Amino acid sequence: MKVKICGLKTLENSWAACEAGADMLGFNFYKPSSRYIQADTCRKIISQIKTAFPKIICVGVFVNHTPKQIKTVITATGLDLAQLSGNEPLDNLEQFGDFAFKALRPVTFQEAEAKIQSIPARTTPPAFLLDTHQKGAYGGTGKTGDWELAAEIAKKHHFLLAGGLNPENVSAAVRDVEPWGVDVATGVEKEGGRKDPNKIKIFIRNARAASFEICSQ
Repeated sequence: MKVKICGLKTLENSWAACEAGADMLGFNFYKPSSRYIQADTCRKIISQIKTAFPKIICVGVFVNHTPKQIKTVITATGLDLAQLSGNEPLDNLEQFGDFAFKALRPVTFQEAEAKIQSIPARTTPPAFLLDTHQKGAYGGTGKTGDWELAAEIAKKHHFLLAGGLNPENVSAAVRDVEPWGVDVATGVEKEGGRKDPNKIKIFIRNARAASFEICSQ
């Protein structure tokens, strides 16, 4: 079970996520977002994190950025992957090959299959991130997704499950969906939008425990 803690803005929270056992850290470069982080700040965080946790995967979250803008941020920060979370043309995604994956927010299984078939296949997971559909939003809403839909998709694809996950419901989500990994932002935050190290720790512990339970059956 892979775990991605997204929307990180500080070295303290990034470090706490790594110590708690996170596999991936997400940094948001969408300026309208409350979780927006500047490239220089991100570079400093990644530089220190990678020294202590060399296997951690750092993911940049982009919304309707041009390939040139994304490449500029990647070069400036040292990101390992790019998550395209907007309405980007497929040509943009194809330019990055395995370096990027798409965030999908389908309403129906048919829509999900059509979108999955349209995006370039990746040789390594995640094939994509499956998030909750909410009109006008690009993720990070805290709204719980359709786990029944997600479970059907999980039978064929290895993806990151996002959308309304938190320490209290992640165990059920893992058991019901059996995704390749889980992604959380809002669910491990405290008042003011700052990450809560204790919530991060409990979230990862509960996700891994549920995954172990499934593997032991």
